[in-house]
Amino acid sequence: MPRVTLQTIADRVGVSRMTVSNAFSRPDQLSPALRERILAAAQDLGYVGPDPTARALAKGTTGAVGILLTDSLRYAFTDLVAGGFLAAIAGELAPTGLAITLLTSAAAGDVVPARDVAIDGAVVYSCDPTSPAVSWLRRRNLPMVFVDQDQVDDVASVNIADRAGARAAAQHLIDLGHRRFAIAMNGENGRHGFITDPSTLIEGHASHQRRLGWSDVLEPAGVKPAFLRHPLEKTEDVRRDARVLLAAEDRPTAFLCFSDTTAVGVRQAAEDLRLRVPEDLSIVGFDDGPDAVRMQPALTTVRQDVVAKGQAAAAALTEAIRRSRGGPAGPVPHIMLPTELVIRDSSGPAPRTPV
Repeated sequence: MPRVTLQTIADRVGVSRMTVSNAFSRPDQLSPALRERILAAAQDLGYVGPDPTARALAKGTTGAVGILLTDSLRYAFTDLVAGGFLAAIAGELAPTGLAITLLTSAAAGDVVPARDVAIDGAVVYSCDPTSPAVSWLRRRNLPMVFVDQDQVDDVASVNIADRAGARAAAQHLIDLGHRRFAIAMNGENGRHGFITDPSTLIEGHASHQRRLGWSDVLEPAGVKPAFLRHPLEKTEDVRRDARVLLAAEDRPTAFLCFSDTTAVGVRQAAEDLRLRVPEDLSIVGFDDGPDAVRMQPALTTVRQDVVAKGQAAAAALTEAIRRSRGGPAGPVPHIMLPTELVIRDSSGPAPRTPV
């Protein structure tokens, strides 16, 4: 089938190519009757509209924003908390007409998404601080928002009170009498498995802040926890290593977990060893996502509002894009959202007798 162009339509209607172009991009320049004739001819000829690439070059915009992830793109579709965050961004951006492009920080051959994909701005979401992808976005001078990242003065940011939430979780278990702890940390890159000195790790913002919050409570109490570290999606690896700790003679009576997903792996390890939760082992997660209420018993966890976080990120990004196009300047926003300890049935008093 021959390609239908603006000139094809112009020839059919008997007008100039510019008149046809105006029918799509500047309708106020035409009478309603003429525009209707042009659009009817376009539909009859099967014209799909102006070429998006050409239109983007002419306008200097792409109509899309990127969301940069350290993890594989599969994570965005399988992790329920990340999914809720992305859905909130999509909902907030819907009235603006901006599309979302997911960017992985990994290169694919000669293609570096953060360098090569055309976007009007970007949300950097919980990325490895050593990732070169963040540097590429900065070098492109794109409007950006950092989410779950260390704060930078000239980039808008949205974070949650990770440290305060972790502190509340640890204090809850200390108040219940627990003194033998294990901590299941998150980490995509670097060492995995049993960690003897977590302070030597290169950590993401959330991992670092939560570890500091747990330490704020455990160190003054004289507690030296055991540490595990695995990527979020490696639940089976968490299960395997937690089982080793829980089978030991001096096993922990309390487990603090980076996320609810991590807590699922710990709960499975307890089931493998026929340990009762919370009578033999208390477990506390983080996020209060769908896994928290599905787990049996229901999971004590730290709640973050991922919908509010996504909405705040989208609003900050659209504002940054507006400013980049000559809108009024103002202070760069740095938003901190609260967290809340939600006590359910997976945490209870420390066992009274030696275990």
